[in-house]
Amino acid sequence: MTESTDDKKGRPTPKRKEAEAARKVSSLAPASTKAEKARAKEASRAARVAQRAAYLRGDESALPSRDKGPVKRFVRNYVDSRRSVGEYFLPIIFFVLVLTLIPSRLFQLGSIFIMYAVLLTSVVDGFFLSRTLKKVVTEKFPGSELKGIGMYGWLRSTQMRRMRTPKPAIKRGDSF
Repeated sequence: MTESTDDKKGRPTPKRKEAEAARKVSSLAPASTKAEKARAKEASRAARVAQRAAYLRGDESALPSRDKGPVKRFVRNYVDSRRSVGEYFLPIIFFVLVLTLIPSRLFQLGSIFIMYAVLLTSVVDGFFLSRTLKKVVTEKFPGSELKGIGMYGWLRSTQMRRMRTPKPAIKRGDSF
């Protein structure tokens, strides 16, 4: 079979160098300069910093879905207004670690006893906190979903106060 002149491409075959260059540059992406890329990168970083600051402040629009809503805000404020054993667990564990380094059987066993006592107290406190939260949320927000409220409050109460996110909005002992 012979090709007709209509089937030809009508242009010369590109050189290898030109074909590789055309492949490297995407036809969909606009050509941008280093300055444009740097500005876009800086704008993206500034947006992330602003989003993080809004999250730490507790702005409702910046919160993830697990922290959104008036019920979760109430739970956070309830937990932040009280002291709990769980928030001191990490510093106590550090103290226990130091005690286990003392080459005395009495100190080592005592430190392990302290660790388990604090852990058990934290779990019991979390159980009662969960029950109290569910009762108070039911009274204050009738018809709201209670699933996960107790665990949300307990996990927040086990974090050291300055490490909590969003940051506590009220002081200890304040009413809300």
